[in-house]
Amino acid sequence: MASQVAPPSTLHTPSTSTSTSLSTPLSPSSPSTPSQLSPDEMELLARLEEQNRLLETDSKSLKSVNGSRRNSGASLVSSSSASSNLSHLEEDTWILWGRIVNDWEEVRKKKEKQLKELVRKGIPHHFRAIVWQLLCNAQNMPIKDQYSELLKMTSPCEKLIRRDIARTYPEHEFFKEKDSLGQEVLFNVMKAYSLVDREVGYCQGSAFIVGLLLMQMPEEEAFCVFVKLMQDYRLRELFKPSMAELGLCMYQFECMIQELLPELHLHFQAQSFHTSMYASSWFLTIFLTSFPLTVATRIFDIFMCEGLEIVFRVGLAILQMNQAELMQLDMEGMLQHFQKVIPHQLETGHDKVILTAYQVKYNAKKMKKLEKEYTTIKTKEMEEQVEIKRLRTENRLLKQRIETLEKESASLADRLIQGQVTRAQEAEESYLVKRELATVRQQHEEASARLEQAHGTIRQLQQQQEQLQRGPQPPAQPKCNPCYTEEMVVQLERELVQARLKEAESQCALKEMQDKVLNMEKRNADLPDDSNVVRLQEELIGVKLREAEAVTGLKELRQQVRDLEDHWQRHLARTAGRWKDSPGRTR
Repeated sequence: MASQVAPPSTLHTPSTSTSTSLSTPLSPSSPSTPSQLSPDEMELLARLEEQNRLLETDSKSLKSVNGSRRNSGASLVSSSSASSNLSHLEEDTWILWGRIVNDWEEVRKKKEKQLKELVRKGIPHHFRAIVWQLLCNAQNMPIKDQYSELLKMTSPCEKLIRRDIARTYPEHEFFKEKDSLGQEVLFNVMKAYSLVDREVGYCQGSAFIVGLLLMQMPEEEAFCVFVKLMQDYRLRELFKPSMAELGLCMYQFECMIQELLPELHLHFQAQSFHTSMYASSWFLTIFLTSFPLTVATRIFDIFMCEGLEIVFRVGLAILQMNQAELMQLDMEGMLQHFQKVIPHQLETGHDKVILTAYQVKYNAKKMKKLEKEYTTIKTKEMEEQVEIKRLRTENRLLKQRIETLEKESASLADRLIQGQVTRAQEAEESYLVKRELATVRQQHEEASARLEQAHGTIRQLQQQQEQLQRGPQPPAQPKCNPCYTEEMVVQLERELVQARLKEAESQCALKEMQDKVLNMEKRNADLPDDSNVVRLQEELIGVKLREAEAVTGLKELRQQVRDLEDHWQRHLARTAGRWKDSPGRTR
């Protein structure tokens, strides 16, 4: 541990009556332990409480913060000469806390309850650095030796940290000057932590906690204490990217308001004034950005000893003390009241808020039960979100399937229509070819008949010619005119030639018609017949039915999605609205 406290023998010791031993209880007067204190201790603790108030308002004590930070290796209680100028009450304070620090392990084990009571009264400025380290067990941490090496590394959060440094305690002497020592050591500690815990990195609000630590101790010790706070005091969960722990705190705090201040809770609901709108910074910065520094430091003393419980208690105490005024205000007025009126009230009445805080009913078992309820709610929400995501994915796939089926249906309809049109055209062409073929066949038959007639005539003439060549005709048969016979033969030969030409032409035309018929038959064979048309129509009907089923399924899915979204909205209206306005997080 960097800072050590001198043993009691080195302290300036006043009269024996005021130098009470820690073998007796250290608790101040309180409803829980009044019978355990001797009259001398009661008197001493009363004087301690008065001295704490004087120390917190003493400007010289504020200046001693920087002195204790610059001289971290020196003892906080160094010698009798350091205490020779102190008042009698200050000497008593130094003696009491000096003995506590020097006998820390024994006090922590055997007198933890009395130690808590003393911390609630306030830790003196000069002892805060060492007591805070002892409370969180941050002394002699191995990571302290890595600090200088971490500063040599580069962090991806450096730009964000630099941007927020000027916004941290802008009115405080130690931090308000640009590129001052305060800003530089604050940057160093935040950078070092962002390298140690890359999941959290840097988050807005954490710089105020580090700044308060730097007001009490050197940067290496502040870094170790901050690491301990993040690990052991739930702060790391609060500052994680998901901020799930902050949501839990908001849920628990709102349930406490509903139970202990039901009228105020109803007013908040009526005004849509969510818990996160005013209480998020309370938990993220332990009131350091909401209350005056002296009050927030007193609360931080107790936080170091008791954890986040004090935030719930003080938050409820603030609401209880201001319930009457808040009930008369709308949302805008309540925001102004939290930002301006309450901090002004606490400038002089911080003892009252601490006393009121410990009158608040806080049940650790009830908080555990609320944590389980919140976990169940979040698990159900996650399941609903997964189901909605699944339905949306299925919906998208169904839409794609419907689009594919519509395209297939349109393609089949086009094919069917095109086939019907082509079939009608082919049928018309076939009819024309058949009619032309019938005409050609008729002409062929006529030409064949004429040719047969010409052949008959030729045979008759040949027979007559043969008879003439054999000899004279019988008397009963008249003689034929030779000239007439020759002319007839020539005419018949001409007609025969013409008939044969026509027959050849008819044969060619017939062959062409037959070829056309064969081509038409082949083309008709390629066209869908009636059974194919029926099959295509059935296939089209099937596609239409599948499309109708898909559309019906899509409508059902959409209805399910709407039902889930309605259920989700109703659920958000009941519970999730509290966390909509959680403070923005800068990564």
